[in-house]
This record gives sequence, C-alpha cells and structure tokens, in this order.
Amino acid sequence: MNFKKPKFWDTKSHSFYSLLFWPLSRLFEFSYIFKPKNKHKFKNIKTICVGNIYLGGTGKTSLAIKISELLKDRNIKVCFIKKLYPDQKDEIKLLKKHGKLFASHSRIKSLKTAVKQKYKVAIFDDGLQDYSIKYDLKFICFNNINWIGNGNVIPAGPLRENIKNLKNYKYMFLNGNLENLKKIKSDINKINPKIKLFHCIYNPININEFDLSKKYIAFSGIGNHKTFISMLKKNKFKVTKEIEFPDHYNYTKDDLNKIILKSNQLNCKIITTEKDFLRINPLKFNEIKFIKSELHIQDEQKLINAIFNLDE
Repeated sequence: MNFKKPKFWDTKSHSFYSLLFWPLSRLFEFSYIFKPKNKHKFKNIKTICVGNIYLGGTGKTSLAIKISELLKDRNIKVCFIKKLYPDQKDEIKLLKKHGKLFASHSRIKSLKTAVKQKYKVAIFDDGLQDYSIKYDLKFICFNNINWIGNGNVIPAGPLRENIKNLKNYKYMFLNGNLENLKKIKSDINKINPKIKLFHCIYNPININEFDLSKKYIAFSGIGNHKTFISMLKKNKFKVTKEIEFPDHYNYTKDDLNKIILKSNQLNCKIITTEKDFLRINPLKFNEIKFIKSELHIQDEQKLINAIFNLDE
C-alpha cells in the first residue's frame, strides 16, 4: 500500500475532517482495549521492541540498526525481527544489509527460530501494538518535526494509540535534527515526566560522494520526508526542488524519467534516500544518487545502560 498522510493529520488545530472521523477514532481506541493480551515471554533471548505511536516516519528502522551495531561492537549475537508486509520490502532489504533478519507473518514464529539459532538479542522493527509478546524492553520513537501531528488517533489523526499512553512507557527517542525540543519536552512532562528521553540526529555518512557546489533535486517516498530535506540543508546541500511521494512508493520508469527531465531543465543533480534507492536500483537509473545516513544517539552509554538494566 502506497500511503500518503492526509494533510489534516499534521495540522495543529481541529479540522472538519478530524472532527468527522473522531467517532471512528474512539472505536479504534476501544478495539485495542479488548484486543487479546496473551503475552509470550522468552527466557533464552532478550527482546527489544523499537516501535511508535505516530504512524510512519519516526526512525524505527534507523534506530533498530543503530542498536544492532552497538551490540555487535560488544560481541553480542543480535538479529532483527520484522513482520512481513508486502509494501515494506525496502525496509526488509535495508535490515538485511545490516544483519541477520527473521521475517515472517508471525513475530512469535520468527522469534522461536532466532532462539533455536542461539541469538542473544532480538530487535523488533515495529510491533509495539502487538500484545502477543512480552518484550524485555520497549523503545518508542517520534520524529521531531511531526511529533504527534494533530494529536488524534487514527483515522482522525496519525496516532496508533492515545498519546496519554506515554505514561506506560519508560524509554522514548526523539529522532530528527533537534527540532521543536522545547515544545515536545513540555508536552511530554505533562503526561510522563519520568520517561527517559534520548535525542538522536541523522548524520550523512557518504557526503564526500557529492559536490556541494551543485544544485539538487531531492525526492523521497518515506514517512519523514521533511526530516530528509532538513538533514540535507543542514549539511549545506543546495536543494532547488523537493518532491514527496507516498511512503513505500513503488516508482515507475515514468516517475523517474520525469524527475530526470526536471533536473535537466533546472541544471540540477538528483538525490534521494538509501531506502528509496533500494526500490529504484532494479530500474538502473544512473543519474540518481542516494545519501546514506545513520542515527547518532547523543548519549549512547545511557542506552547501553538501559539495555543491560544498569540504569535500575
């Protein structure tokens, strides 16, 4: 499914559509209350769920990869687990580039396989609202720019559960480029002043492959397009034009030919994200380059302490 968020999801005031869908949002919330909570606890493996409340573009996959790297640096046998969705093949490819991935339609089935293969830590990319597993750790991600949008639950807004549920979480990650921190922290303190916050920044790691004196067309089909553009501009890219596609968009040759035509008209280079490039690469458009980025956690030791229960 190629999903592009409705604009009213990120307005700061109630709109006609958010009010119209509000009754359905209440039904959605109640459906979670009555959802079966037969949680399975696994003794021989540590489970870390990297999830979100805001739908899409919160940096879950980037954080899962970063946590995996931190653990592998400490010689810990770690794997990824992700539920199979037809529209998320790009994320599956990205995770496979960074480690062992178990992917199936059942997270429990994947976890059992990981246990058999003697993995010590399993990092779940998504699954926060999956009540079939009792995770050892739950890390909730938000994007600094989007934050909670209009604050409403699906379909009246972008939230998968009521924001008041933050009181049930211990660890929270704010991913982006340090935008809106004062506002976000104020909102958080009203709900859960004890929650432990991590601030994360997207850093490009192949910037030397690009000529920053040139102009660029930047396009993406990801959940956090604005953060992608923010990262480019922060690192001195001259973004002349930006194009946003729906999340997990399946590009056609016609789409890319139009971008190339526009780049020629504007005398620009073309840049996209690594996740987008994984969907574009089979089409073999040499004019399109991608920026690789990684999530920098400002206090990595605090995260390691959380993973190994050293902050108790």
